[in-house]
Amino acid sequence: MRGHIVVTGATGIIGVELVGKLVSRGEQVVVFARSPDAAAEKTPGAARYVRWDSFMEKGDWTGYIDGARAVIHLAGKPLLESRWNDAHKKECYDSRILGTRHIVSAIVQAAEKPEVFISSSAIGYYGSFDRCDDTGDLLETGPEGDDFLAKICIGWENEALPAQKYGVRLVLLRTGIVLSTKGGMLQKLLMPFNFFLGGPVGTGQQCLSWVHIDDEISCILEALDNKEYNGPINIVSPEPVSMKKFAATLGEVLGRPSLLPVPKFAVQLLMGEGAEYAVKGQKVKPGYLVSHHFAFRYPALSDALSDLVRNGK
Repeated sequence: MRGHIVVTGATGIIGVELVGKLVSRGEQVVVFARSPDAAAEKTPGAARYVRWDSFMEKGDWTGYIDGARAVIHLAGKPLLESRWNDAHKKECYDSRILGTRHIVSAIVQAAEKPEVFISSSAIGYYGSFDRCDDTGDLLETGPEGDDFLAKICIGWENEALPAQKYGVRLVLLRTGIVLSTKGGMLQKLLMPFNFFLGGPVGTGQQCLSWVHIDDEISCILEALDNKEYNGPINIVSPEPVSMKKFAATLGEVLGRPSLLPVPKFAVQLLMGEGAEYAVKGQKVKPGYLVSHHFAFRYPALSDALSDLVRNGK
């Protein structure tokens, strides 16, 4: 094959939507997945479904890197889906570090290298804070954090960097909280709100740097098509909000009260150490996207939540 697009992490919230968009515009998509059959059910229309996971250093999958137009690498074990312990943290770290390392190794060895390598990262790169006013606006030039999530993101990005030495354009997607009713934070909040039990998580003072799923996908497609895009890009709305404001806006959209905050100790019962990150945030702004005149469809939270809830996105 030649000129195709490889996608890892295709069965996640972002990956499913991305593959659908790529297929709809006529791209030849090759999905790398632990279970090709399951991936085919969730992402119909791809040209190939190939066995791959983050820990596979070699395999038939490497042949599909050769001749690809692009590699879009989204794979990584979900961080906040399980109670944290040492084993879970190691799996989260290793899945990102080793997966990226092996993909880059295959790029280096490919006779015909991809034009662009688009690799996931996250705004956890900057560290986590208790309040919106703990920092100024964090742009792509902001300093590295020093907590566990920052360690993951820094290592993740460092593993991707060698691709540049071989003439491959590199884009690092520092994604914020992706809003979708099909998974992630918003999906988890909908149930208590629907039962009139909704409210902010933790103190409510932490900052949420969010992005509508449609704007997330549009940004990835722009990074794919626009050769000017390179380096780290904060994929977040221009308008971060406090957790308290987020919960109040969601309540307004749903016509439900936002009166019952979820205390930190309750989150700790469910998540252990992960609660420290679930009740913190970052005030991140999309400096790169604004400077490149990226057009957000949903820059305002109320419009984003109304669209998602109304249309079940």
